[in-house]
Amino acid sequence: MSFRITFIGAGSLTFTRTLLSDILANPEFSDIEVVFHDIDERNLDMVTKVCQRDIDANGLTIKIKSTLDRKEALAGAKYIINTARIGKLEGFEADVNIPFEYGVDQCVGDTLCAGGIIYGQRGVSAILDFCEDINKYALPGALLLNYGNPNAMLTWAANKYGKVNTLGLCHGVQGGHAQIASALGIPESELDYSCVGINHQTWFVKLSYKGEDVTGKVLEAYEKNEYLRTAEKVRIDMLKRFGYYSTESNGHLSEYVSWYRKRPGEIKDWIDMSGWHNGESGGYLRVCQEGRKWFETEFPKLMSEPPKKYGQRSSEHGSYIIEGLELGHVYRGHFNVMNNGTVTNLPDECVVEVPCYADRNGISVPKFGDLPLGCAAVCSQSIWVQRLAVEAAVAADIQLLRQAMMMDPLTGAVLNTPEICQMTDEMLIATEKWLPRWVENGEIERAKKRIADAKVNGTFIPTNKGYKGACPKE
Repeated sequence: MSFRITFIGAGSLTFTRTLLSDILANPEFSDIEVVFHDIDERNLDMVTKVCQRDIDANGLTIKIKSTLDRKEALAGAKYIINTARIGKLEGFEADVNIPFEYGVDQCVGDTLCAGGIIYGQRGVSAILDFCEDINKYALPGALLLNYGNPNAMLTWAANKYGKVNTLGLCHGVQGGHAQIASALGIPESELDYSCVGINHQTWFVKLSYKGEDVTGKVLEAYEKNEYLRTAEKVRIDMLKRFGYYSTESNGHLSEYVSWYRKRPGEIKDWIDMSGWHNGESGGYLRVCQEGRKWFETEFPKLMSEPPKKYGQRSSEHGSYIIEGLELGHVYRGHFNVMNNGTVTNLPDECVVEVPCYADRNGISVPKFGDLPLGCAAVCSQSIWVQRLAVEAAVAADIQLLRQAMMMDPLTGAVLNTPEICQMTDEMLIATEKWLPRWVENGEIERAKKRIADAKVNGTFIPTNKGYKGACPKE
């Protein structure tokens, strides 16, 4: 069996190496073509060396083709896996640090809130370019597996505007499932579940163990667990208020809603500093900054370690989907897909994360029905932010972009409309090199003029330069 899999953003070592080893763990795929593409030649070369060494050590004859030319990489591809971070660390720093100066305190800033919205402008622009090339050079009907964030926005744009069959994939559901099983003292493999909602705001609406519904036992289990009741305060509070546990980490979830990070003096009451993902201000950015020298310091160490032995797979969906489609093995996972009536009290045109099946018949998406009303309300607010952000990115429309910022729960809770408009301009200016649509239609220059004029006429709103949030790691 031979087909081509192309990795876009292959310079992301952890994702690329994990996903490739998952795929090649199946002996049926020992003759596939593997192509790595990235715009960073040095990173691409090092990741290729790591992964090729793994392949050779496992006795496979596959030779990775790595290229800086996206068109060449996509030629004849049947599956495309996107893990690209558009704007790299420089863009990410602007996504987090500029909102800090305005008082918008994010833990991550890559899915919703001010950082996620601007990140989406970069990502949508890039993924539409990817889709254009996929339609031209890949095999007809090629499947795009999108791991890039903001996942829902990119998956939405690729399906609606890119006209490429796209699934958004994330491991938040699997992580939440493992955590709940541990809290309940149930073997993970024996805890059945259904999780429904939108990416990073998916709800465990049904949990069962040996035929017994244990959904109602989660709150008590978490409150009795010394670590979880400290580390997951936001998730526990949401569970109390809405009745269902949400997939995403405490830090992520805290920035998606308006209640936990709007008052600097109260943020510490809702987070835990034992791990960045529990809510540390700018926590993920710090981790990425500390790891930026990985290729200089860790690459030589990694190459001196034993290669990875193929066999046990991670919980990432990608390899199981490909296996289902190619070999007919039925796989049930939670994928991000266009709603189209799957969740009946969310808009038809949005991206939902729901239980799906992959097999030789394709991707099957069972109808779910209504989410619990409160859960649907939380998701609906985020969906409108996503929709405004996607449409803003496609049209490079400043009015829609400002509206997305205003409708974002945390941004709107902290800032008034003039502050939002000024912050949006500053974020556009700081990331203009990755916003070709915004440059081409003149919006970046207009943003620069607005900022310059405000500083001259005295209407520029002062910001807290250098502020790193209420709870940064010391």
